[in-house]
Amino acid sequence: MASLDPRVAMVAGETSGDLLSGLLLGGLKARWPGLSSCGIGGPRMAEHGFEAWWPYQKLAVHGFNMEVLRRFREIWTIRRDLGDRLLADRPDVFVGVDAPDFNLGLEARLKAEGIKTVHFVSPSIWAWRGGRIHKIHRSVDHMLCLFPFEPKLYHDHGIAATFVGHPLADTIPLEVPRAQARASLGLDEQTPVVAILPGSRRGEVLHSTPAFLQTVALLSRQRPDLRFVLPVVPGLRDMVEPMVREHAPDAPLTLLDGRSHEALAACDVTLIASGTATLEAALFKRPMVIAYKISGLSWQIMKRMAYLPWVGLPNILLSDSVVPERLQDEANPGQLAADVLAWLDQPARAASVQQRFLELHHQLKQDTARAASDAIAQVLETR
Repeated sequence: MASLDPRVAMVAGETSGDLLSGLLLGGLKARWPGLSSCGIGGPRMAEHGFEAWWPYQKLAVHGFNMEVLRRFREIWTIRRDLGDRLLADRPDVFVGVDAPDFNLGLEARLKAEGIKTVHFVSPSIWAWRGGRIHKIHRSVDHMLCLFPFEPKLYHDHGIAATFVGHPLADTIPLEVPRAQARASLGLDEQTPVVAILPGSRRGEVLHSTPAFLQTVALLSRQRPDLRFVLPVVPGLRDMVEPMVREHAPDAPLTLLDGRSHEALAACDVTLIASGTATLEAALFKRPMVIAYKISGLSWQIMKRMAYLPWVGLPNILLSDSVVPERLQDEANPGQLAADVLAWLDQPARAASVQQRFLELHHQLKQDTARAASDAIAQVLETR
């Protein structure tokens, strides 16, 4: 069966999922040029011929708050209708990309009806308390893991799992094209540059951006030589521009349309929200300050559920407090500005963390697209 061009259904739930899915589809298309794909996705997936029945923005929510409650009925209806359509259409395999709150329930329904299910990006069962592993067992035929310590967690519970590396480690060059990125963004070689990445979802941007911009304003007064770049996710400029006018109207800040990788390659340090972007920053070997602000309700729930001492992927993967993390009240302009300046003023410390990030990059660089398509081929062989 795997020798034929398969029909693959996929769901990616946000910007980072669309990016990962596009990379995965590239690998699948290299293996099966006639592969067809459909489901929920975005522009990176569309580049590989993906047919989006719904855009991924329909699923993008943030935290445990009223936004989720308001959107719940719409998202529940989409999941029901998508499941109905897939059970009628019966793809060869379903690949849920991240978005576990949406995908695991859908995968359980499809698996119960005999459709093979693969989940790409392990839910953070190692970071949260609770019995999610049992739901995964009911939902997933094969887990594709981005990090090397994850497969054993699944094997211990009788779930097939493969470490496929992280596709961003294949995409981002080992040697950072700093000069090229600076030229592309109109920045000279000598100017100290801080990249501001407050998140990719509306909820993240709403909660984190004011403090990030207040930090920019403070830093620009403390160090007039600094320049700032802020990549804006498509569709969110209408939110960000009024915040800039309110919180940092006079700062030397350039808003970019996307281009987050260029911003990370060009910068000396980044102030960044927790999430996949922190791994991207690590792969660009950039010192960073991780800051995260969410709603009060979300924070109370997170404090009760989390048991790892870190929220940022660089610290989790290195099992060490390599970069500062400032959450909620600690994510205030005075603290964040001090943390950013500490990186700029301590080049030996910055060089040390860059070396650790280079070693991490080598570990995660596994030709993910090929490894993942190999694993999916094995799943198809068992149909």
